[in-house]
Amino acid sequence: MRLAGAAIRPRDPAALPRLALVVVAVAVLWPALRLTEFDPATLLDPANARPMGRLLAQFLPPDVSLEFLALVGRSTLETLAIATLGTALAFAIAFPLSLVTTMSLSLSAIGPARDAPLRRMLRYPARLALIVLRAIPELVWALLFVRAVGLGPSAGVLALAITYGGMLGKVYAEIYESASNRPARALMEAGAGRLQAFLYGVLPAALPEMLSYTIYRWECAVRASVIMGFVGAGGLGQQLELSFRMLNGAEACTILATFLLLVLLADALSALSRRLLA
Repeated sequence: MRLAGAAIRPRDPAALPRLALVVVAVAVLWPALRLTEFDPATLLDPANARPMGRLLAQFLPPDVSLEFLALVGRSTLETLAIATLGTALAFAIAFPLSLVTTMSLSLSAIGPARDAPLRRMLRYPARLALIVLRAIPELVWALLFVRAVGLGPSAGVLALAITYGGMLGKVYAEIYESASNRPARALMEAGAGRLQAFLYGVLPAALPEMLSYTIYRWECAVRASVIMGFVGAGGLGQQLELSFRMLNGAEACTILATFLLLVLLADALSALSRRLLA
């Protein structure tokens, strides 16, 4: 018999769903662990720890000679140029495709009228183009363009432009559709065209999120340009690959530190843009 005044502990109604999610997560992750042969204990094995320690010892002290720092500086500028130009070209690809694929300017979504068959026919090929562009990783595109235009930063720029064009276009279209379509509907009911409705009814609300995501993609492009340098696409990655090939840990340490500074710079620019647009 329950004592009077005793505290009654309520039953958690979400306990069973949370337990079911844990069971599903374990059921999914366990086969993945087996397939990847992932075993953290191998990192603690002395036979593996000693070679890792010798490799890390080669990284210190970093190479800070003036000649090598000048080379790293030129490679850093090249990396920034690859990421910036690649993102700019990606925007040039993504923006028009996002206008075609978005439903935010669809008459069927904004008003009672139906879209013309031609507009519907254009929307599906544009969506397919965005899928194809972003489905192939930038590293694969870089390998292809290295064969086409030769070694150097041009291959990295083209690879970033194609892959990130597909990514930006998809996200831009989703940003337009997540914004309220009431201003665009009011403008179109007042006689404005689709472009005017977009510029004055959709874009002002979507612009802060678009800019924030574009800067984030530029940050990703900085990292990707370093990775693509391993296949000959120029920048810091190509210099890092040469240092690893020559087993020069001091040079590799300097390049990795420079890469870390670039990522911190990109993060600071992203935070600044969000504060300015808040």
